[in-house]
Amino acid sequence: MAALLTTNLGPIPLVGRGKVRDLYAVDGALLLVATDRISAFDHVLGTGIPDKGKILTQISLFWFDLLRDVAPNHLITADVAEFPASLQPYRDQLQGRSMLVKRADMFPVECVARGYLAGSGWKEYRAEGTVCGIRLPGGLKDGSRLPEAIFTPATKSQDGAHDENISYDKVAAMVGAAEAAELRRLTLAIYGRAAAHAEACGLILADTKFEFGKTPKGVILADEVLTPDSSRFWDGKTWKPGGAQPSFDKQFVRDYLEEIHWNKQAPAPSLPDEVVERTRAKYLEAFRRLTGRELAP
Repeated sequence: MAALLTTNLGPIPLVGRGKVRDLYAVDGALLLVATDRISAFDHVLGTGIPDKGKILTQISLFWFDLLRDVAPNHLITADVAEFPASLQPYRDQLQGRSMLVKRADMFPVECVARGYLAGSGWKEYRAEGTVCGIRLPGGLKDGSRLPEAIFTPATKSQDGAHDENISYDKVAAMVGAAEAAELRRLTLAIYGRAAAHAEACGLILADTKFEFGKTPKGVILADEVLTPDSSRFWDGKTWKPGGAQPSFDKQFVRDYLEEIHWNKQAPAPSLPDEVVERTRAKYLEAFRRLTGRELAP
């Protein structure tokens, strides 16, 4: 089973390549193609995870449908048969892993919702008792559930560097008070609906990040949504505050890279088959538990 690391759509204009997605301009719209690339510590690794792009795309499509009454989104269609004729010669690269989407002016912030304390939020809380300037109760542990979900935005890195947590006031200064309020409202509303669904599936949605854009009709949810790449999912049965929780993401990849003492500088190493297989299995498990479906080819 081969991983798709790079797409090539011939004369179709390539807008850019992200860590995972290739973006093309198509007839006034955009084509998002999720490859099987995987990144860790801000570097794309030399080995991909077979089907990862299909898993991410199909999870996003599930959520876009489930959340359509909470927030409008950028999806036009993910049915390759409905794509423009210019894309039909490339079906084999696009099937199951691509979305034709509306163009939007993207907001320059990552909209993060946290229902649990983990990652950079835990580090800030341990040092300051706050997350993004929001004061939290004392005595919380790594992995603790918060009294209520909080909006903790971050800068959107343009150069592959780490995103940095920022205050709500900073968001308001960047995009305006009304837009900031709407981004916070949408972020927390989506998180609330998604966390409830995850809980019904035996999963905890610890935190997640969204990207929003603006069209003439208003603010829309864009990019990917609520995948293991953008969200921290934990197994409800094994959740135990007081340390890092096993998660449905690239944990095996990070663990391996720490074990081999990689200096986190380019070039990034390749991964052994066992790490690839275990990572793919974890992504697939998240997909099946969240959607109740099998992966479409």
